[in-house]
Amino acid sequence: MPLHARAKIGRNDPCPCGSGRKYKHCCIPSHTPSIDTLWARQHEDYARLTREMTRFAERKFEKQIYDAWQDFNLSDIPELLEQSSDELQVFMPYFLFQWDPDRPSRSKTAHRRGGVVARWYMLEKSKQLTAMERLFLDQAATQPMSFYEVLWSVPGDRVAVRDVLIGGVAEVIERSGSRTMRSGDLIYAQLWYQPEFAVFGSTAPLAIPPDKKVEVIELRKKLRKKIAKQNRNLNADDLLRYSATIRAIYLDIRDALHAPLRLANTDGDPLIFHTLTFRIESADAAFEALAPLAVGRSREELLDDAERDESGKLRSVDFDWIREGNRKFKSWDNTILGHIKISAKRLIAEVNSENRAKRLRKEIEKRLGSIGVHQSTVAQTLEQLRKNTPQDSEEAELHEAEMGALLADPEARKFLQATTQKQTESWVHEKIPALGGRTPIEAVRDPDGKEAVEALLAHWERHDENDVSPNLIRPDISAIRRLLNLAHPVS
Repeated sequence: MPLHARAKIGRNDPCPCGSGRKYKHCCIPSHTPSIDTLWARQHEDYARLTREMTRFAERKFEKQIYDAWQDFNLSDIPELLEQSSDELQVFMPYFLFQWDPDRPSRSKTAHRRGGVVARWYMLEKSKQLTAMERLFLDQAATQPMSFYEVLWSVPGDRVAVRDVLIGGVAEVIERSGSRTMRSGDLIYAQLWYQPEFAVFGSTAPLAIPPDKKVEVIELRKKLRKKIAKQNRNLNADDLLRYSATIRAIYLDIRDALHAPLRLANTDGDPLIFHTLTFRIESADAAFEALAPLAVGRSREELLDDAERDESGKLRSVDFDWIREGNRKFKSWDNTILGHIKISAKRLIAEVNSENRAKRLRKEIEKRLGSIGVHQSTVAQTLEQLRKNTPQDSEEAELHEAEMGALLADPEARKFLQATTQKQTESWVHEKIPALGGRTPIEAVRDPDGKEAVEALLAHWERHDENDVSPNLIRPDISAIRRLLNLAHPVS
C-alpha cells in the first residue's frame, strides 16, 4: 500500500509525461510505455526542472542561500557549505522546494504551500510549466521527509521501504542508490508518487545503520505524544508540521556518524594510556603493600614469576590491578584495571584512562606511605602510543602463531567459545542506555522496545558478518533471539 496519498489524474487531464496529449490517449494503461521508458523520461524532466530552478534561485535568492543552509542545519554556525558537498544532495531540494523563512511554525496548512523559491518560480513560469513539472512541484510541497527502513533491494533497479514514523510500505524505483542500500538500512528521504510508480524526490547522502533506528523510534514516541489528545495515528501532515523536529534527528545522526571514533574502556572512560612512575625504598615492602590490589589472586600466585637476587630479596615482580566483577559485563568475574611492575628502587603502573590513573595513584600513595614517592605521570593517546612503540614483527608473528595453535586445540577452542557465548547472552540482562536504561528482556515487553531491540540485534549481526578475521570466535547471536523470544529476520 502507498505511504501517502498520491495526486489523482483524470482520463481527460493533460498527460503528466509532458506530451501535451490527454492522459487517456497517452500513458493510460492500454498505451502505457514500459516502466523503464517512463522512469527515464520523468527522470530527465526532473533533472531539467531542477537545473532551471537552480539558475532561477541563483538570480533571485543568491544572497539568501547561506540563510537557507543555516536553517537546514538548525544552526547559526554550521560547517561551511563548500566543505559539505555531499549534503547538497539533500540540501538543494530543501532550498528549492521547501525553504521558507517566513513560514509560521505552528500553522497546520502553511507546510503544504511549498518553499519561497518554488512559489516564486511557479508565479514567473506558470504559463510554461508542463503537467509533469506541476506534479513534481506539488509532490515536493506535499510529501514529507521521513525515515524509511529498507526491507529489500534489487541493486540497480528498486527498493522496498517502510516508513518508520507513520507506517506503510512502498516499492520505489531507484537506479543508483539501490546498488548500496541493504536490508535494515534507514534512509532519510522524501517519496514522490508518479502515476505509475514511486521515486525518491530527495534523499540524504548516507545510509543510516540499523542501530540508529532506536533514535527514530524515540522520535516517533515523542510525535505520538504531541497528537495523543486527538485520538488518531500520526499522518503525513504531522510529519510536514514537525519537519524541523524530524530533520534535527537526521542531523544528530549524521554528525554522530561523521564524528571521530571514540574508544573507551569498560568503565566508559576515553582511552588515554597513563604511565605512573614512583621511586620506592624496597621492592619487598612495596609488593607486600600493593599485592591486595590484585583481587582474587594469592600472594603466592603473584610471586610465581618473580625474580630474586642471590640473597633472596625481591628484584622484580609484576601483576595486574584487579577488581571484582564488571559494571558493563555482568557475567565477568573480575576486571583488569591496570598493571603494576616493581623492580629495584622503581615502581611503574600502567592504566588506560585518566580516571583510573587518578584512582591508582591515590591507592598507591595511601598504601606505600613514606616508602614511595610519585615522580611522574605520562599520558598518551592510542595513536601516540603506536608511534612511540617500536613494531616487533617477530613478536607479532609469534603471538599470532601461539593464538592459532591455541584455537587449533579443540578443548581450548570449546572453552573460549563457551566463555564468549556466556558473555554474549548476558547482554539480555544488562541495562542498555539506548533502551532508556532498560534491559533487553524488559524492553521487548512493549512494541516500541521490541522494535528497538531488533534494530540493535540487526546492527550486531551485520557487524559480526563483516568481521572476517582468521581464527575468529563467533558468538551465536541467534541464541539471544531465542532468549528474548524474537523471530529471526527474513532475508
